[in-house]
Amino acid sequence: MIRRYGDAPRNGKRYVQRPGVYAVLPRDGKLLLTYQGAPHDEIQLPGGGVDPGESPIRALHREVFEETGWRISHPRRIGAFRRFTYMPEYGIYADKLCHIYLAHPVRPLGPPTEPDHIPLWLDAEDAAGMVYNMGDASFIRQLMRR
Repeated sequence: MIRRYGDAPRNGKRYVQRPGVYAVLPRDGKLLLTYQGAPHDEIQLPGGGVDPGESPIRALHREVFEETGWRISHPRRIGAFRRFTYMPEYGIYADKLCHIYLAHPVRPLGPPTEPDHIPLWLDAEDAAGMVYNMGDASFIRQLMRR
């Protein structure tokens, strides 16, 4: 069974299944995260939805680059969680299946290409308390225990 974080599904709402991939990216004692501005105003693990026909690993590389401007290497899946949320940018209620990977940030190639995203380097302990959703925080804390 996959653990759920956050709110339970709301009665009377239709939820669209939305698989996603997200990365925990440690380097020199810090984590590479992304700040997403409007409409969210959240600090998050970099990542996002897997497009139809796209492999999860390809989606992970694409999403991390779009949201941080960084290339990554050696992604390894470390777990998954579910969360039910409203996605205002798509106008949908989503049943998000979030696959979490541990990867190495290799180098920046430029600024994020995704609008309203800013890459952030934070200490892991600070990051666990600052990310928006409890699932992201849980995987950051697991990394800190290693």
